[in-house]
Amino acid sequence: MSLRFVMLRVVAAFFVCLPAPFTSTLGARQGGAASAPQAGGGPMKEPFGKTKDGRPIDRYTMKNARGMEADVITWGAIVTRLIVPDRAGKSGDVALGFDTLDGYLGTHPYFGAIVGRYGNRIAKGRFTLNGKTYTLAVNNGPNSLHGGLKGFDKQVWTARSVSAADGQAVELTYVSKDGEEGYPGTLTAKVTYTLTNDNALRIQYDLTTDADTVANVTNHSYFDLAGEGAGDILSHEITIDADRFTPVDATLIPTGELRPVAGTPFDFRKPMTIGARINAEDEQIKYGKGYDHNFVLNGQPGTLRHAVRVSEKTSGRVMDVSTTEPGVQFYTGNFLDGTIKGKGGKVYNFRYGLCLETQHFPNSPNSPSFPSTVIKPGQSYRSQTEYRFSAAK
Repeated sequence: MSLRFVMLRVVAAFFVCLPAPFTSTLGARQGGAASAPQAGGGPMKEPFGKTKDGRPIDRYTMKNARGMEADVITWGAIVTRLIVPDRAGKSGDVALGFDTLDGYLGTHPYFGAIVGRYGNRIAKGRFTLNGKTYTLAVNNGPNSLHGGLKGFDKQVWTARSVSAADGQAVELTYVSKDGEEGYPGTLTAKVTYTLTNDNALRIQYDLTTDADTVANVTNHSYFDLAGEGAGDILSHEITIDADRFTPVDATLIPTGELRPVAGTPFDFRKPMTIGARINAEDEQIKYGKGYDHNFVLNGQPGTLRHAVRVSEKTSGRVMDVSTTEPGVQFYTGNFLDGTIKGKGGKVYNFRYGLCLETQHFPNSPNSPSFPSTVIKPGQSYRSQTEYRFSAAK
């Protein structure tokens, strides 16, 4: 046996005995074994636990070179983590939620979830389509909220990494069968999250159906730009590009009126702190226990246009929301009450987060004057929303 052959054997044995690559720090957070990034620098995929009936849930992590990260799981297509740099370049998580799957499997107010088949409220849990009345679960006073008892937020979605020209992307799909939660038609929902290279989280919604149905799908993330659990959001400053809003009755169903915001606590056409008028002696404020209202966005629905700006002075973080939707539900966490412990054991108290749910209007199936939420076979429905982050110096 030649000396050269012996040396080759020794070198080969050395490489065989090398330890497996060290798992990512993200995988270490949950103790899961993280997979390698997808080809082309795509999202990282790793296990995130199992549902109560044993179905595996995965987490996808998207990153960019500017310090932003976003985690999405296949339970409810939930955004579980959103890391954004502040003015000093220090990263912080601005999305309320939980550290483990167990929190999301329990009762919570839709933290980070995709809600549907119909996000927001439908009056008295019923609507009529093509002359037939459909009955839905009533789960919010006398009304149906966010798709019913087991909406899109409580389903297992299938997911895959997809290519994106300007960042990393994950596509999640859920097929809602005919009759699920009382809705007609089998609806296929695809939601694509893209973390762009210039610090935007883009959400694209694509819906198709095999029969006439209604749908209104949105994301229900709760934001605190100072960092989740840091305190209430009353000092955040907000601008909403809306001349009108939809006033509601005592059960938070729109009356059908498109009311001008001028002269009301709902006028955010110029920057205003959220807390400035949140306790005003106003019937609409009292109904919502704060802000929990749909704003009629200016501009042409169907075109991507700026809708909302939120800023937080301590961190310098700024969030700009653009959407193709006709409306946005501005909600100030009025039903957070300190009973939920979130990430790191932080208690989420009253008004510790704000939601900006881009949408068609609540109760549209029962309001002919509102933009239609009917989807028909052969038609494709596409909506897009961007949450773009920056930091003021």
